[in-house]
Formats: sequence, structure tokens, C-alpha cells
Amino acid sequence: MMISPIHRFRDIERKPEYLQPDQCIPPPTRSSSGTMWFIRDGCGIACAVITWFLVFYADFVVLFVMLIPSRDYIYSAINGVVFHAFFFFLALASHLRAMITDPGAVPKGNATKEFIESLQLKPGQVVYKCPKCCSIKPDRAHHCSVCKRCIRKMDHHCPWVNNCVGENNQKYFVLFTMYIALISLHALIMVGFHFLYCFEEDWTKCSSFSPPTTVILLILLCFEALLFLIFTSVMFGTQVHSICTDETGIEQLKKEERRWAKKTKWMNMKAVFGHPFSIVWLSPFATPDQGKADPYQYVV
Repeated sequence: MMISPIHRFRDIERKPEYLQPDQCIPPPTRSSSGTMWFIRDGCGIACAVITWFLVFYADFVVLFVMLIPSRDYIYSAINGVVFHAFFFFLALASHLRAMITDPGAVPKGNATKEFIESLQLKPGQVVYKCPKCCSIKPDRAHHCSVCKRCIRKMDHHCPWVNNCVGENNQKYFVLFTMYIALISLHALIMVGFHFLYCFEEDWTKCSSFSPPTTVILLILLCFEALLFLIFTSVMFGTQVHSICTDETGIEQLKKEERRWAKKTKWMNMKAVFGHPFSIVWLSPFATPDQGKADPYQYVV
């Protein structure tokens, strides 16, 4: 029987007896409720800590170098509320949700004889097996070597959130990149106004710190905000494009054959952010309702 290269690459097994279920250890029968998803990867944890440190540094400079010393209390109050609303309740909340949310991990070790028989495969239907985690995985799932699990609709593994970006947490990752880009732009604008204010006034009166320290802190913040703005804007754009085209980053990179139904861009957005459209699309505290479907059986 002829098998195309894309099928051979995806390791499709057409018959249950070829899946070798006897080599798989059944997954432990325990409830996942009350357990938090967290990847114990040293590099990812370090990147996540650095991310939080840089955001807290930006908050320190904005608050103690620019806003508190300002004589314009209305300016300080408005910018302080806007910046911290994005900072505390949106940007960091989105990062935390993206980091501790199960991205769509396939149950490990479920390639057992009982599970395969429960699928009730019919002629023309296939299942996918991952030889690394011994799982029967849905179509469009890929194995992550860092998470050591197969992830549904895996886009990529991001060390900055110490997690994969997949079916269940893509919304939070998109919100994280958007809000970081917004506060970075806001910080750059405030730095520009503060420099103008300091040039017009006495440098000793425009900050609680000495003039050299103030200049160093502002330059570092400007450099950080510019890098964050560029990086997160690019990531936000690529993620939105990936959602609209319904093609993950891995699928684009590997040029995988499209074997799923094509939907409109608006339907693809609702599949990630939830049905129907509402203000909660912008909230990292709202879990999107993505609907239910049988992910294991496909016709080729």
C-alpha cells in the first residue's frame, strides 16, 4: 500500500494491531482536579522570572521616577491608573494564565488496547500514535520535547511563558503579547514626556533620584520598552494571522497537508476566544468556550 511522505512523517497507523498497545502502560487512574499545570523546566522558569522582573522594573521607574515626583497630580493619577490596570490585572494575569493553563495535553499512555477498542474504528478511519509518550493523539497534535507531552493544536513552545502555546491557552498568550505591547508603548510615551519636562525644568526637581541616576533609569526603561514593543507586536501579529488562517506555527513550518475543514476568519477567532463575541475576549480571567468535538477519528 502506498503511503504519502506526509503520512509517513505523521506516523499514521491504520490498523489497531499495528499500534502495539501492549507496550503502553495505562495512565494512572487519578483525578486531575485540583492540580495545577506547571512545566518544571529550568530555562523556562528562568525566562518567566526574568519577564516578571523586567515588568516590575518598568513599574518601578514609571511610579517612582516619573509619576510620583510629578507636580501634575491629574497627569500622574490618570497615567498611573491606566498603566497599572494593564500591568497588574491584564498583562501579568495573562502571562500567569498562559503559564499555568494546560495547553491541550493529550492523556499520556492512553494507547492501550481498551482505549483503541473504545474508539470503534471504522473502515477509512485512522488514529495517530506518538511513540514518545505512548498516546493516541488527535489530528494536528504535536509532541513537545520540553513538556514531554503531545499538545493539541500546538503552535510553539515559548520559554517566556514556560509553556506550550496550544488549543487551551492561545487566548491568554495573545492577550499577554497585546497588553505588554500596550504598556511598552505607554511607557515609551511617558519617558518622552518626562525627558522634555526635565529639560525644561531643573533636573534636580523632576525626579527623586540624582540626575545621572534618573537618566540611566530612563534610558534602560526606554531600551527595554522598545525591545518589548517590537517583540510582542511581532508575536501578536503572527498569532492573529495564525488564528485567522487556522494554521499553527508548526504546521506552517513543516508545510503539513491541510486535512481539516476550512472556516471563516471570524469563526476561527471565536474558536480561540470563545462564543459569542463579547468584552470577555479581552479578559484573561474568562475561560473561552471552544465547543466539543471527537478529536480522535478522521477520514483520509
